[in-house]
Amino acid sequence: MRMYDIIMKKREGGALSGEEIRFFVNGFTTGRIPDYQASALMMAIYFQGMDERETLELTLAMAQSGEMLDLSAIRGIKVDKHSTGGVGDKTSLALIPMVAACGIPVAKMSGRGLGHTGGTIDKLESFPGFRTDLTREQFLRGVNEIGIAIMGQTADLAPADKKLYALRDVTATVDNMSLIASSIMSKKLAAGADAMVLDVKTGNGAFMKKEEDAQALALEMVEIGRQAGRRTIAVVSDMDQPLGRAVGNALEVKEAIDTLDGKGPEDFRELCLTLGSCMLLAGGKAENVEEARRLLCQVLADGSAKRKLARFVENQGGDPSAVYDTSLLPAASIVRPVPAPESGYIAHIACDEVGIASLLLGGGRETKDSVIDLSVGLVLNARVGDYVHAGEPLAWLHANDAGKADQAQARFLGAYEFSDAPVKCGPLIKRIIGEIHT
Repeated sequence: MRMYDIIMKKREGGALSGEEIRFFVNGFTTGRIPDYQASALMMAIYFQGMDERETLELTLAMAQSGEMLDLSAIRGIKVDKHSTGGVGDKTSLALIPMVAACGIPVAKMSGRGLGHTGGTIDKLESFPGFRTDLTREQFLRGVNEIGIAIMGQTADLAPADKKLYALRDVTATVDNMSLIASSIMSKKLAAGADAMVLDVKTGNGAFMKKEEDAQALALEMVEIGRQAGRRTIAVVSDMDQPLGRAVGNALEVKEAIDTLDGKGPEDFRELCLTLGSCMLLAGGKAENVEEARRLLCQVLADGSAKRKLARFVENQGGDPSAVYDTSLLPAASIVRPVPAPESGYIAHIACDEVGIASLLLGGGRETKDSVIDLSVGLVLNARVGDYVHAGEPLAWLHANDAGKADQAQARFLGAYEFSDAPVKCGPLIKRIIGEIHT
């Protein structure tokens, strides 16, 4: 078998066999197939596409290119959750303890953020002492004893995807539905969960700007999961404005804790309840959505979700007292209002610009080596549809450097558009795809 023939076959619109796809993935992962031939194949796929069978074969080959995590030692049905990412997306921080408190074991591998804010692990490190460098035994024991464990992604998990994504990123071949779906799902399959719930964001602050593209990606990933024998549900959710009100690591942790206390923003609570209901259904803990939501509301009301978070933080070396006293979380030295430049209804918030404002404060990474300031960020005081008077605070800016604060404030104000007429928000939940009983 020759790589040249595989490239030509796809260039001419042919469907690759499973054997050909495995030959390519194995050869590229081990270095036998050079970057220039892999780039040529990615460009051919970009223009010619892949059918469902090819996409599944590519996903499975990448998942099997390294270690396949064995979670069989964990009792119960393991349900994983993945988000395609957005501004203010701190969902895992509240959702995971809610679901674990309902009896669904959560064994999660997470990464660090690159961009406007940190990843889940970065945010959790707002708890002093928190660590994710767990051994396999500690990881499995944490899930069995606490119901939750989170560890950093290992280099052995879907190494083909990591290598291939780096190549796609510099050859303008990222934006292909089959390649995006196989990249996400290869890591999820390798991570070993029995079922998965996918939060696919759409809007100006999401990777998928158009709703139809987000739905197409969700459908493709659900089909991959089904064919791979994993129950998979996708929720297409809005990212035309930041999720909740907090953008920035420790600020998002505080908002997640507020939500576990019943005081969080309504949109964030609703997303957690929607995703949580899907996870309970996928894990067999509820027969329908109404029962699932009732169970989730119960663990919020009786405090067991918050206690679950504290136990999880303590089990991984963090200070659980910060769960009950959020003043112990990292705090910025400068907190100042960002006044509205005019009166009117907020018609539009450019999510990406809000994210960049947080990045300018030091809340994200411009490179993999950047050091995140966990204390900085923004807390929005007004959202799309709200009426504000000139001079009222649009947000509260948290900073440790006055110069960075000035830069971030200017960038943040550029994200807002105003209207004299009332503005109506679109729905938070656009569509749920996959087997779900109402």
